[in-house]
Amino acid sequence: MEAIRKQATKLREQVARQQQAVFKQFGGGGYGGSDNVVTDEAELMLHQKLERLYISTRAAKHFQRDIVRGVEGYIATSSKQVEIGSKLSEDSRKYGIENTCTSGNTLSRAAVNFSRARAQMEKERENLLKSFGTQVAEPLRAMVMGAPLEDARHLAQRYDRMRQEAEAQVIEVSKRQTKVMEGTGNPEVFARLEAAESKLQDLKSNMSILGKEAASAMAAVEAQQQNMTLQRLISMIESERAYHEKVIQILDHLEGEMVSQRQRIEAAPPPKMETPPPPPSPPSYEEINNNTSPSPMQNGSNEGGNYFLGEAMFSYDAESDVELNLSSGDYVVIRKVSNNGWAEGECKGKAGWFPVEFVERRERVLASKVTQVY
Repeated sequence: MEAIRKQATKLREQVARQQQAVFKQFGGGGYGGSDNVVTDEAELMLHQKLERLYISTRAAKHFQRDIVRGVEGYIATSSKQVEIGSKLSEDSRKYGIENTCTSGNTLSRAAVNFSRARAQMEKERENLLKSFGTQVAEPLRAMVMGAPLEDARHLAQRYDRMRQEAEAQVIEVSKRQTKVMEGTGNPEVFARLEAAESKLQDLKSNMSILGKEAASAMAAVEAQQQNMTLQRLISMIESERAYHEKVIQILDHLEGEMVSQRQRIEAAPPPKMETPPPPPSPPSYEEINNNTSPSPMQNGSNEGGNYFLGEAMFSYDAESDVELNLSSGDYVVIRKVSNNGWAEGECKGKAGWFPVEFVERRERVLASKVTQVY
């Protein structure tokens, strides 16, 4: 429809220029005089200006509508994200408050801090969406649907209809002038020509007034559209920037808290080792037969070859016939301690070698425990 409308406008302008050329050729008074030609050129410029204003305001209206739709879609999607983020915040808060850990409450504190920060961020997002709705979508929607634009467009459309009527009247005046120049001398022909020329002048006068009024209204609407749309875009950018700045501050604070907690964990001493270190290699056959000289034992020595008691702190599974099986809590009569970390002793009626690190010396033991050795 728009292409057809433009084509019709071009055809009308072409016809008007041809008519002006004919009038200029004949010269003389009436609509075809030099004054009329100047008036028509000014009117043509006004018409072209209105065309440009109409196209500009229509494009701006469509752009405003696109912004409103985009903002409304963003608000709908982000509202769902707020709902998800709030649920995550609540789940984190519940874990931090209701759960404990035997090795410490570091994760619980971190979960509470994370919950608080997430809730703050979702609150800031809600404020952002509210500002998008009240400061961007609503003003632009009101302008798209507002009266000033529609009133200005109605004026332009009235001017366009009057212009078409004036163009038709120009053709009528041209026909009357042709009949007068044919020289029939009929007074009625002159009267009809004068009436047609008078009507044309009235149309031209009214069209000029209406055209200027429509152009002024359209120009005012165009300026308002440009101003309003630019200001709303700036407002949207400022709101979003403020939102991201606040979120960054929240995240920086949260990161600082969590990093501090992690550093405290890393600085804490390691937990006591629950498993024994790997045992040294058992003594060789030569070492056993050569009566290897005794060496000091953990928490004591063999005191010149005297036997003494030890308690097994860890279990040990023998890997050869010369080694002794031990269970945690067993008491062992230790006879000899070698230099390579092995000891020879007797437990539960069996003798053999075992890693000395698995046994700890006991100075005083209940009699019931001693009987278990044998």
